[in-house]
Amino acid sequence: MLVTSLAFVGLAAIVHVYIFVLESLRWTASSTRKTFGTTVEQAETTKSLAFNQGFYNLFLAIVAAAGIIAVGCNQLAVGAALVIAAAGSMVLAGLVLVVSDHTKLRAALVQLTAPAIGLILLAFALAG
Repeated sequence: MLVTSLAFVGLAAIVHVYIFVLESLRWTASSTRKTFGTTVEQAETTKSLAFNQGFYNLFLAIVAAAGIIAVGCNQLAVGAALVIAAAGSMVLAGLVLVVSDHTKLRAALVQLTAPAIGLILLAFALAG
């Protein structure tokens, strides 16, 4: 169960790296604007905000990866703490997204589903 939980958290980290790429590196690209539903003007106006937000997503992915690596190096307590911090933040950020704008439910589910599953499975693994 531990390996499965870490696989879901790893998937969540990959999703957050992808979000980083979209927000910090490709924000004004037409395909990214289509994904986020923004116009050229909106993308240009919010470019610095998206750049910053993208790095938050990257940092969450890095913390999740560090936790996975720590568990793999037999540092279960440290690894689990890092995974819980990263995946918990991912889930909470997804909830904030949907609470702040209910039309973003799909995006929030993409952001929070894998880390939520990973956290649930991790709880069972640690309890067992």
